[in-house]
Amino acid sequence: MRSVLDIYDLAEGRAQTLLAVESHIEAPNWAPSGDHLIVNGEGRLFRVPLVAPELQPIEVTGVKWLNNDHGISPDGETLVVSDSPARGTSLIYTLPKAGGVPVQVTPLAPSWWHGWSPDGARLAYTCMRGGQFGIATCALDGGDEQVLVTSAHHYDGPDYTPDGAWIWFNSDRGGAMDLWRMHPNGTGLEQMTEDARVNWFPHPSPDGRHVVYLTYAPGTDGHPAERDVDLRLIDLTTGETRVLTEVFGGQGTLNVPCWSPDGKRFAYMRYAQG
Repeated sequence: MRSVLDIYDLAEGRAQTLLAVESHIEAPNWAPSGDHLIVNGEGRLFRVPLVAPELQPIEVTGVKWLNNDHGISPDGETLVVSDSPARGTSLIYTLPKAGGVPVQVTPLAPSWWHGWSPDGARLAYTCMRGGQFGIATCALDGGDEQVLVTSAHHYDGPDYTPDGAWIWFNSDRGGAMDLWRMHPNGTGLEQMTEDARVNWFPHPSPDGRHVVYLTYAPGTDGHPAERDVDLRLIDLTTGETRVLTEVFGGQGTLNVPCWSPDGKRFAYMRYAQG
């Protein structure tokens, strides 16, 4: 499987390829400095410079298998990763931006990181507690875990708006997998999409104008890899939604915050067979 890291420019209405490799990489984050991306692949973490792009390994000592739920703090100084050596074991860790020894954040598994509050004080993540999925937040030391919403339904992909007023996520709590949002204390739940598509991983832009997300064909179960998917954009000013591009991907394409710091571009993965 060939992995292709693309950058979509909203003004130009098209994508350009930054890097293509003959290995499996996933889930690009854009650093607040604007000069590099972070991706994972085969249990490891890599930096990809925008100038002379290549996979530069980031040393993460003592973990077994980093999954595609990783990111960067608002000040750009700290990385957050999710280590998942076996199914249902994912825990969240932080470490310096250059790499090093990770510090465990969440005491309970499974916990999959997805968002960092704009003030840098809290992490948002998908969790399973008491046998039910939910969306939770906690302080950077792992204390004060607050499960904001939980039920027998699936919850995933929490990501903050740049003003900190909302957390967007996806859930099938309404009967189908759609996008939702709520206030950071779990109040004000609103369903934001209602269509035939299977909608995952909403990411509000840093300028507060858009939300980009991944959609599967109707009837898709979960968020599998190796599918034909759409990347769609919600204009938060007009409420209009449009299809930006169609790619072969799914899992690994758009799992985590992916916008450039100015909100004009975003990064994503697509894949090619053979």
